[in-house]
Amino acid sequence: MDDDGSVQFFNRYTGQVETERIYGENWLKWAYERPSGQLLLWAAGKRIWFSNWYGWKMNRPSSRIKIEPFCQSYELDTSEFEKPVEFFPTFNDFFSRRLKPDSRPIDSRPEAALFPVDGRHLGFQDISKTDSIYVKSQRFNLPELLADDNLVRNYRDGSLILSRLCPVDCHRFHFPASGIPGKTRLLNGFLFSVNPISLRKRIDILWQNKRFLTFFETDKFGPILIIEVGATCVGLVRQIFQSGKPVSKGAEKGYFRFGGSMVLTFFEKGRIRLDEDLLENSRRGLELFARMSDGMGTAASQGG
Repeated sequence: MDDDGSVQFFNRYTGQVETERIYGENWLKWAYERPSGQLLLWAAGKRIWFSNWYGWKMNRPSSRIKIEPFCQSYELDTSEFEKPVEFFPTFNDFFSRRLKPDSRPIDSRPEAALFPVDGRHLGFQDISKTDSIYVKSQRFNLPELLADDNLVRNYRDGSLILSRLCPVDCHRFHFPASGIPGKTRLLNGFLFSVNPISLRKRIDILWQNKRFLTFFETDKFGPILIIEVGATCVGLVRQIFQSGKPVSKGAEKGYFRFGGSMVLTFFEKGRIRLDEDLLENSRRGLELFARMSDGMGTAASQGG
């Protein structure tokens, strides 16, 4: 976050540092920076009933009037949508829209792993050596996040990619490689916002929020752990894959309903070499904007 409170990221495609337009920015700053806002946040913002109520509103037919102004305000490329704007009966249907397959051509290199979503990403080659997540002195608490001693042992010195979706992004998430997914396990929790303002205040939101863990076995990258994080107004995370059934790289895994969201992707030590632009910008404290069809790293021999 810059000195003026703006949130910046590096755009892989333009090669420039850009400023993020944050949906509901004024409300979020009040909620996370003012005592009165923090009181409301504790009372309602993190509660499941609040997200259920907002989800109900976004499922009402009257919500569709928000779609076209939203597209215009955030300059969305509607030509990428699988369905035209007028097709969506509610804002929530629009929010979980699919894109045309040819709008996200998959990186076909066999050794490449894909970003799981369109979004802003941080990457860490060795999470155990990372002393800064978003801001200085914020570190991951893997035991709290994973709630499983075996998983902590497997991934504590592995690689991590944090993928943050804004409300303007397509909220479908995908498999980063080919493999066989296991069943998804729910770890219940609150529904704090995972917007950049809140995460720079409190990284522990990620292990306080509701999370969905999927163990994903692959040939090239070994066992990958994928975690979707629920957030304010994102109580519903829908998984659409079949456990035990092989999937191809880039296959759709599921989708979020309305709100900002996150996907965390863990690799065991020595399984992946993250791309240099991802690592370099993460060292600078800048998220890298990249799309789900693009590579985030390449396979490495175990223990490398």
